[in-house]
Amino acid sequence: MEIGPLAVALGDPAGIGPEIVAKAWDAREAQRLAPFFAVGDRRSIEAVWQGPIRQIASPDEAAVHFADALPLIQISDTGPIIPGQPDLAGARCALDSLELAAGLARSTMVGGLVTAPVAKAQLYAIGFAHPGQTEFVAERCGVASANTVMMLAGPSLRAVPITTHMPLRDVADHVTVDLIVAKARATDRGLSRNFGIERPRLAIAGFNPHAGEQGAIGREEIDLIIPAIEQLRAEGIDIVGPLAADTMFHTRARAQYDCALCLYHDQALIPLKTLHFDEGVNMTLGLPIVRTAPDHGTAFAIAGENKAHPGAMIAAIALAAEAARNRLVHA
Repeated sequence: MEIGPLAVALGDPAGIGPEIVAKAWDAREAQRLAPFFAVGDRRSIEAVWQGPIRQIASPDEAAVHFADALPLIQISDTGPIIPGQPDLAGARCALDSLELAAGLARSTMVGGLVTAPVAKAQLYAIGFAHPGQTEFVAERCGVASANTVMMLAGPSLRAVPITTHMPLRDVADHVTVDLIVAKARATDRGLSRNFGIERPRLAIAGFNPHAGEQGAIGREEIDLIIPAIEQLRAEGIDIVGPLAADTMFHTRARAQYDCALCLYHDQALIPLKTLHFDEGVNMTLGLPIVRTAPDHGTAFAIAGENKAHPGAMIAAIALAAEAARNRLVHA
């Protein structure tokens, strides 16, 4: 059984989203990409790319035209679009694109959702009440954001930050045994469902330097991480740790696990972006749909200058298709 085409929300029309989606279509044959279609304002693509675009009315038309033109479902006219100059009209365009693409992704005609970068400041200014696109998509899917996991993936590393966008000083107060257990469970299920890994191997980083040195440098490992590990092992989940974060990301160490669980944002993102800056993918686990995104922002400073590298968007599209196929097999 074949997967449906992927829905790709174009993100902020003044950012690099339209450019990298168009460049991904240009690379469709070389990268053997599954069919996808864009959702957004056609003019945002035409402002940065001269290639063929075919407006479609339904996802089932995408595969028909994909070989010859970038299929696009057009949203309403949002006014002038100037690359590199975000505005509130562009934020509304981005939100409309996301909402439509997410809704389509819940249908059987669409294999998954890929989201290009948005500008949160502009979204908040128009009343967007979610921390980010992940939480918005989770709500639209009827899933509490607490039950989802943000996984960053590259060719040689998958990493999950147990806490995400919060001040570092607040992390220790936010982390609990229950939080670690919930995120590890979702990661374990997500790796099985989206990657076909029968028995995922998880590794969890310590919170403190040298994983606390048995309490000499903090007690988070003793009070929080080890009890969580014991509970997860009792449930049959393969997990090791707490590991010293400064020694768990070199080549030999990465070969010992399928995903690293990290306690805070930069503990996960620094190694991922160091290793795979141009091909890192943000994947949301715990949703009834496949959702991926390139692991970078809108890059307004280079929008419209033909400088945006499409590697992460290409990787996000490829990973979404891989996950959708695996879900068919492991449904």
